Formats: sequence, C-alpha cells, structure tokens
Amino acid sequence: MRIIVGLENIQHPLKNPALTIGNFDGVHLGHQALYRRVTDWARKLDGESVVMTFHPHPMQVLMPENNLAFITSHERKMELIAACGIDTTIVIPFQKEFAQISAKDFVEKILVDQVGLKAIVVGYDYRFGRRREGDIDYLKTLGREFDFAVDILPGIEIDGMLVSSTKIRQLVEDGRLIDANKLLGRCFEITGTVVRGRDRGGRLLGFPTANLKVSAKACPKNGVYVVEAEVNGRIYGGAANLGYNPTFADADFSVEVHLFDFNEDIYDKEITVRFVDRLRDEKRFSGPDELRRQIERDTQKARDILTMKQTSS
Repeated sequence: MRIIVGLENIQHPLKNPALTIGNFDGVHLGHQALYRRVTDWARKLDGESVVMTFHPHPMQVLMPENNLAFITSHERKMELIAACGIDTTIVIPFQKEFAQISAKDFVEKILVDQVGLKAIVVGYDYRFGRRREGDIDYLKTLGREFDFAVDILPGIEIDGMLVSSTKIRQLVEDGRLIDANKLLGRCFEITGTVVRGRDRGGRLLGFPTANLKVSAKACPKNGVYVVEAEVNGRIYGGAANLGYNPTFADADFSVEVHLFDFNEDIYDKEITVRFVDRLRDEKRFSGPDELRRQIERDTQKARDILTMKQTSS
C-alpha cells in the first residue's frame, strides 16, 4: 500500500480513485465494510482504492482536554488498512486551520481537483467540512455537480450492538472483551515494551510475568484476562493481570503477562498482547499463598479457554 502524507505530496490526480474518509480508529468491521465497497468501486472504475484519514486524530487537536483513548496506534492502523487490500492511503496532518475549510471547498478543491475523485463511499452518518456543515444530502448534490458517484453504507449491528469505535472503546473499558472482539473482527490488542518489575511473579509466586510499559490507549478494565501474546513472531497463550495488585498494595498501574510454556529473556523487547476473554476482577488476597492458589486456578481456566478457542477455529 502506498502512503501519501500531506496533500502537498499529491503531485497529480490519482487514477480514477474510489475513496472513503474517516479516522478509522480500530479498523473495525464497519470500516472493513467501507474498504470492501471502495475496492469494488475501484475495480469497476479501473482505478485505485483510496483511504483518506487524519493524524493526529481531530479530537486531539480540537478538544485535547478530552484525553481520548485510542483502540489502535496510527502505525497499527496503517498496517490494518493495508491488510484490507487498499491501494493508497492519504494521511492528512490535522491542524486547526484544516477544520476551517468549508464543505464545498473540501470536496471541490481537495477531493475533486487534487485527488481526482470518481466515487466516494461513506457511512450513513458522515458529515464533513467546517463545523460539520456538510451532510449526506449535500454530498450527493456535490456529486451531481462534480460528476462523482456517492455510495452510502448503512450501519452494521452485531448481537444488537452498533459497530462503532465509540462503542468498542466503551466495551473495552468495561472489560467486555468478547463483545469488543465481535465488533472488531479480531482480538483487541495492546503493544508494549517489557520492563523490569518487582520480580514477585517468579520469585515469590512461581509464575514469572512480563511487565509491559504501554502507551496511552484504550485499556481494559482492571482484572485478570485470558490472552495470546506475539513474541518474536510466535504466539503464546497466557494470562494477564491489569491493575494495582491489591494484595501488595501497589500504587502504580501495571500490565503483567504470564506466558505459558515460555522461558526467554525478553526485557526491552516489544510484544503484542491480544485479549481473548475476562476471567475476574482484581481481588485482595490474605497473602502470597492464597494468591498463588488463585493464580493456579486462573491459569488452568485460561488454558482451557484457549484450547476451546483453537478447537472451534
């Protein structure tokens, strides 16, 4: 996939581009449906499938006080878009000045004149331009004026849940990982660097853990989870604890992952942890012995769940 960063780097209109626009945090099943339709249009037009997105996220620029937590990093988003078979992604470095462009100027001067738009695919609730002044009806009007097709996709519901980035963030924060994963079409994941912790897992409890330093992303509710971790290109099952280790009254939030059948030095290495299911809340135990017995139960249950997952897939 070709990535063009900045409108100034579009040297000439693209080849019969079919395009979709959005922030695409999470690249969930709704986004993937847009990409499939864009690809279909590109095939009909003998042109390019194009995604236009923004970095940083507009909310980080316009409302930084909201501290929005993201499902995916920008880099991971690019990887996921590429995996959907998109030809070209245009990344617009978002600034406040960009937000002042009128709906018509955005379509005429950027999408039509610069990109060469031939077809646009958007969701049913798409709005664009200064103060979100442009709606679907206006987009269709502009399509007739500038001779490009406008294709509107309805929302997608799964098990009564509307697929959206906002909904997925809420499910993740509530610890409802099975539901979040249904809307994502894959397991929610976090990537972090393994750092040195207090070494209680192996030394005191007999369950060594990888302690992760993670970026400011959407993070599951505190508790114990069934996970799969990618380490050096291989996948290992495991169990993860997110929270403050109430048995030891820790003050700092931590992400600790116990990998099954694993014994390697991975300090300072980056690993990706995918959340399969939630086992329980964090709990304060009377001491290390009671905690060790609970960890034994947690890890066995996690192994059972992962075995069932492998059997059903």
